[in-house]
Amino acid sequence: MSSDSTHSAARFPSEVYASRLSRAAEYAREAGLAALLITPGPDLQYLVGSRASSFERLICLVVPADGETPTVVVPRLELAALTDSAVAELGLQITDWVDGVSPYDLVAEALHPGAATAVDDAMPALHFVPLAAAVGRVPVLATDVLRRLRMIKDDAEIDALRRAGQAIDRVHARMGEFLKVGRTEADVATDIGAAIVDEGHTGAEFIIVGSGPHGADPHHEVSDRVIEAGDVVVIDIGGPVAPGYNSDSTRTYVLGEPTPEIASQYAVLERAQQAAVDAVRPGVTAQSIDAAARDILAAEGLGEAFLHRTGHGIGLSVHEEPYIVSGNDIELTEGMAFSVEPGIYFRGEWGARIEDIVVVTADGCESVNLRPHGLTVLPVD
Repeated sequence: MSSDSTHSAARFPSEVYASRLSRAAEYAREAGLAALLITPGPDLQYLVGSRASSFERLICLVVPADGETPTVVVPRLELAALTDSAVAELGLQITDWVDGVSPYDLVAEALHPGAATAVDDAMPALHFVPLAAAVGRVPVLATDVLRRLRMIKDDAEIDALRRAGQAIDRVHARMGEFLKVGRTEADVATDIGAAIVDEGHTGAEFIIVGSGPHGADPHHEVSDRVIEAGDVVVIDIGGPVAPGYNSDSTRTYVLGEPTPEIASQYAVLERAQQAAVDAVRPGVTAQSIDAAARDILAAEGLGEAFLHRTGHGIGLSVHEEPYIVSGNDIELTEGMAFSVEPGIYFRGEWGARIEDIVVVTADGCESVNLRPHGLTVLPVD
């Protein structure tokens, strides 16, 4: 069992969150907003380090754009949910409430009447509708403000992503222990889930074991299918390490020697993935990275076998901005982190995918996953 991430702090130092709140207010002001209204989810965790959950009772962080002290509206019985956050250290105003009191009115009292506000994407309709009525104006989405904040990772976040990448690499290094002929996908997934925790994650966020024809379904999870000799198996796994930053890595395995056709097509996929990684640098567009992988596959007659985008951003959420997909002309910036994961899929037969998480650097990128990319051959007995 690895210990390098197991005992890491549950959150960053309070000054990290103070800086984030200050920038959130600044960006909101530049967007013409009076305040941001943030409920439990990745955005609340990003801003104050709180991992509180959203239930029928409203928890809401109010971030004024004018730089005044933010307010947290929280049910009194959920005050303990804030104890693992930086709220107290930051000196935020806490307005607690008991059943029978309208928390939506309390949020409105923290705002100027009719103020232009924005809410996070994860706010439930259960809270959005009465909140809009209380503030006297339908809020807009804070997507652009929060994306601008979260898309560029700071040094502490990049270090967390490195630790997550190293932890999931260690799980892939153990795949020979789990992936054997005669076992079911579900059996393998159970062992992988335990290994994900053993190697430093706080839990398994997802486990895909796509054997044989199931590997041709990019979002297959697990089943009771028994793994057979000759199967190509896609293993896509990940989860969070403290303080909540995720790993996500895919490698492809084969039970016994692959056929010449499989080996040849996989080699093309490997070239495509490397070409996309090599294309990453500040100033190029997200869609150009997608094209770098897609063009190689298309030139070798495998374009139609590539069914999805080339990548997605990662951090506190497994999938977040930026998305590495055709049509996304956003320019890459130092500190962006995302997956590079082209795949090829042949319905009813087999599939393969190679996925690394990369971080954009000043002159290229750094991969946080260092496991070999080749088709890993595992013994059949």
